[in-house]
Parts: sequence; C-alpha cells; structure tokens
Amino acid sequence: MVELDKVLYNLVKPMVDDINSLEVRQMPSLNDNEIILYVYAANDDVARLVGRQGNMAVSLRQMMSVASHVQNKKITIRFESI
Repeated sequence: MVELDKVLYNLVKPMVDDINSLEVRQMPSLNDNEIILYVYAANDDVARLVGRQGNMAVSLRQMMSVASHVQNKKITIRFESI
C-alpha cells in the first residue's frame, strides 16, 4: 500500500526553504472513501506551495489524485501555516 503522506512530503520537500518546519500528516475522515492530508509549513513556504491563484496547489492535488486512485479514494489536501 502506498503511503500517500510520504509521497506528498517528497513532492513538496524541494519546494520549501525551511525543511525543518515541513510536516505532512494524514488525518482521519468521516468518509471512508476520502483521505485528508495536511501540509504544515512556514508561512512563506505555504504561500509558495499554494502559488499564484492556487495554481501550484491545484497541480499538487492532481498529482496526488493519480496516486490515490490505487486505493480508490478521493484525496483532500489542506495547507496550514505554522
């Protein structure tokens, strides 16, 4: 089984300046067909990960949705500042 939190961590790791504050956690969902991932990073890094008009966040969500198809689940990614 693919550990989606580690896959997302490896995707965003090269994009942040403060790697020590970067953390990706998988949270429980009320829906059995959904996986919720939270990306915690420094404020500037979160802005970089979301991108202008959310373009980078959309791209990350698309890539992770491909990875989540293995488990037949919908993926939700949320970005939070530390």
